[in-house]
Amino acid sequence: MSANVGLSSGQEVTAMLTIEGVWVATQGYCDGLQANGFAPLGELVQKFVAGGGTLWVCGACAKPRNITAEQLIPGAQVVGAASAIEALANGAQSLSW
Repeated sequence: MSANVGLSSGQEVTAMLTIEGVWVATQGYCDGLQANGFAPLGELVQKFVAGGGTLWVCGACAKPRNITAEQLIPGAQVVGAASAIEALANGAQSLSW
């Protein structure tokens, strides 16, 4: 998870999961997922949250997938678009891929 690079360089980092990415924040989803040459995805996500990263789950993306706040891993939270827009309006930088 490249968001960990931002944390390790002393930056405040918020990762907003959208579309199918919202599943990453659900309990058990990352179990067994690992890309060749990388640490397991669950480890990377937990490292991010434990390191002070903020993990946002797009509410409009979670709703049609029937994902509720109770299904999320500790440290993840469902937010609406207004939260992202407010952060950007207050000077947050944005990077996505």
